Amino acid sequence: MATAREWVAGTRPRTIPASVIPVLIGSGVAAGYGSFVWWRALLALVVSVALQVGVNFANDYSDGIRGTDAAEHRVGPMRLVGWGVAPPGQVKAAAFASFLVACCAGLALAAVTSWWLVLGGVLCVAAAWFYTGGAKPYGYLGLGEVAVFLFFGVAAVAGTAYVQMERLSWLGLLASVPAGLLACALLMINNIRDIPSDRPAGKRTLAVHLGDARSRMTYVLMLLLPFVIAAVTAVTVSRPWGMLILLALPLAVAPVRAVRGGAAGPALITALGQTGRLQLAFGVAFTVGLAIHI
Repeated sequence: MATAREWVAGTRPRTIPASVIPVLIGSGVAAGYGSFVWWRALLALVVSVALQVGVNFANDYSDGIRGTDAAEHRVGPMRLVGWGVAPPGQVKAAAFASFLVACCAGLALAAVTSWWLVLGGVLCVAAAWFYTGGAKPYGYLGLGEVAVFLFFGVAAVAGTAYVQMERLSWLGLLASVPAGLLACALLMINNIRDIPSDRPAGKRTLAVHLGDARSRMTYVLMLLLPFVIAAVTAVTVSRPWGMLILLALPLAVAPVRAVRGGAAGPALITALGQTGRLQLAFGVAFTVGLAIHI
């Protein structure tokens, strides 16, 4: 039986910023238009975090039963199923319990905004499960970053702004791009670390397709482009305080240096945590900047 600490580790805490940041940014957009609604923002946060935890458990389950995460050839953090720490059925149940929490919070938001959100919720859950689940998981075809950009970038930011403003916003769509790229950077560094085990297991992630060197350069671009895009957005939509994001730029030095320097194994796990902290700092600064409308 897995311990409580092992179950917490199974949620992959270093990836949680990817689900928190888009909700913060979307709420910043809404606040800038004078439409911030705290309880709707909180429900959106529950949806986003629960989906993140759910997809992490689902990946643990699906990769585990396929043998991708077997302990003898994995260099990353512990996996519940692959390492025999918890029965596959329990991990699968944890994934669907997380999806259920997300669905309940999403239904509450749909009830007060638009029932079209239900369709969006169905797509989110389907994307979370079929990333590594099903007969032909799209995560094994190199499409993981595309899904992350769409669901933890565009949908999460624009959706969070929408449920508070009750209308779509161009600023919400623009602000979703940096959030989506940072979420992709988190996935990319994770997949760079797993190239040695993913390739022989038949898991053709984008990192496997690109190869080690080009994947590392792609990670750097995903990490730094958000600063450029956010700065341009701040200037063009009269949100000068959005330039606060530059305060988070020094946090990029350590992970960029590690990845460009050829870090592997445990060193990339450290860089993954540093990437998460950068995402969080960027998200908070961008949220504040978007909320202050001059």
